[in-house]
Amino acid sequence: MCGRFALFRWSQAFAGLPGFPPGQQAQWNISPGASVLIQRRLDGQLQLASARWGLTPAWLTDLSRTPAQARAETLAEQPMFRDGLRQRRCLIPANGFYEWRGTARKRPYWVTPGEGASLFFAGVWEAYPVQEQVWLSCAVITQAAMNQRRPLILDEAEQAIWLDPDTPLPRLHELLAKPPGTLRERALAYFVNDPKLDGPECLTPA
Repeated sequence: MCGRFALFRWSQAFAGLPGFPPGQQAQWNISPGASVLIQRRLDGQLQLASARWGLTPAWLTDLSRTPAQARAETLAEQPMFRDGLRQRRCLIPANGFYEWRGTARKRPYWVTPGEGASLFFAGVWEAYPVQEQVWLSCAVITQAAMNQRRPLILDEAEQAIWLDPDTPLPRLHELLAKPPGTLRERALAYFVNDPKLDGPECLTPA
């Protein structure tokens, strides 16, 4: 399952989008509950915003139950996610994500399309009003891949379709059912196991 990812490098064009935080810092070890960037299309324009990774609909009463992932296979039927699929879709930028494998002491792996690459996870977002402020939250959509749950990664054309508010629901279902792409994997040392560690040493090879 996609429980950690990283965003430490971005293009100049990405940093020029409306909403890019002026003090945005590299994030090497992002866990559920952290603040992440999301990309949305609002009023016909691509915009960035900060959101909590853990979906929090306005009707939610138990704030300890805020899912960080949503299964592509059941997204359209789940009350937590189905309205987001229809009306509040987003992209979550990353440079790669982490997986753990093994039985005794699980080995972390860095998974990415290639060194220096960037990618976008499909996601849904929600707004949670608190007094006079509105907080944004999001969930990463995952799919079955390599005996794991991996993020649903969209290419440039698919990103535009996903963010287009006029995309019909059957086309969205096609994206949710797309086969996983080929990714590179690299075994890592155990530094990233510490969720409090947030630095380039997280990517130290095994």
